[in-house]
Amino acid sequence: MTSHEKAQPSVWVEQDTPQDALPAKNSMDEFYALRQELLLSTLVVSGIVFFSVWWFYALDVAISYLLGSTVGMVYIRMLARDVERLGSENNKLGKNRLALFVILIVVAARWNQLQMLPAFFGFLTFKMAIIIYTLRITFPR
Repeated sequence: MTSHEKAQPSVWVEQDTPQDALPAKNSMDEFYALRQELLLSTLVVSGIVFFSVWWFYALDVAISYLLGSTVGMVYIRMLARDVERLGSENNKLGKNRLALFVILIVVAARWNQLQMLPAFFGFLTFKMAIIIYTLRITFPR
């Protein structure tokens, strides 16, 4: 047998492996990287805004913002978990994330130490992380 004939069977083995498995793994890796980047960006933006609000306003306003930001991070994690399971287990996204937002607003409205508007803006902090990500991929360095 020549060296060319010995290499031939390995080529057939590589061609027999399903090629669909590789892009799916890569796309899930991209999804996990995106999820991690969004959570980290949300955490950084939340920290910067929290200390800025504390410096310029008051601690109760900053805590209201921090509570909303924390709920926003839980929301984005729940959304990521639903999206992760979308192809394998079910074909619908859960609606329990909306209840999380409603509970945040009700707690902020009922509790005297919290303010509703900073809590709402804190919840929307994850949107800022999405904007940062979009700008980063749109205008690469």
